[in-house]
Amino acid sequence: MSDIPTVLVHQHDGFVEIVLNRPDRLNAFTKQLHAELLAALKAADGDEGCKAVLLTGAGRGFCAGQDLTERVFVDGEVPDLSENLVERYNPLISFIRHARVPVVAAVNGVAAGAGASLAFACDIVIAAHTAKFMQAFAKIGLIPDAGGTWTLPRIAGDARARAMIMLAEPVSAELAVQWGMIWKVVDDALLHDEAVATCRRLAALPGSATALAKRALLGSSGNDLDAQLTLEAELQRQAGEHPEYRLAVEAFRRKG
Repeated sequence: MSDIPTVLVHQHDGFVEIVLNRPDRLNAFTKQLHAELLAALKAADGDEGCKAVLLTGAGRGFCAGQDLTERVFVDGEVPDLSENLVERYNPLISFIRHARVPVVAAVNGVAAGAGASLAFACDIVIAAHTAKFMQAFAKIGLIPDAGGTWTLPRIAGDARARAMIMLAEPVSAELAVQWGMIWKVVDDALLHDEAVATCRRLAALPGSATALAKRALLGSSGNDLDAQLTLEAELQRQAGEHPEYRLAVEAFRRKG
């Protein structure tokens, strides 16, 4: 394991910025990066003063997926790729989706393979004009993982997801926003400022409501309408019992 941190953490007022820090490898995943990223996310989620996470990459890429230089083949050995998923990717993606805090991805360059899946797992995705999204697994004889086959059809639609996965062709940031896969595209020079401004807006809102909204949206993926209505009622009850709701209503009435 390298002594150089593969993840950098910057504390801001109300939010935490997490930077994938392997620019020479386009921030591709290693065991060390997995461990440091999940630890940073857990620390941010456990900090009551943190209301959002900004996730981005150092250098010219967001994340190029798995670093294949970590894969060493022994003659006659059949690799079990599920082990890496069960131990690392699956817990990471699941944590982002279930985390209390919203995660804002600032995609500053290529997001390929599991790197694209990582971006799509985030709550709000802002991309630079030069960014590209690619499910490149077919080129090496694999299927998308890190939740890619679950997330992509839901955000891009079935037909587009199938083409992206089977053809392994890149999708530009402009096309991604037209397809509804991401929230916004901005000039490269403005990406970081836009992501910071978004996190500050989130930090200014009642964090309890944002966390409950994440739970509602996650539930909607598997619920029918009646089940979702029941879930909404329960979560709204919890929201109404939180002091932040009373404070917000009182502030609204004072303005009126």
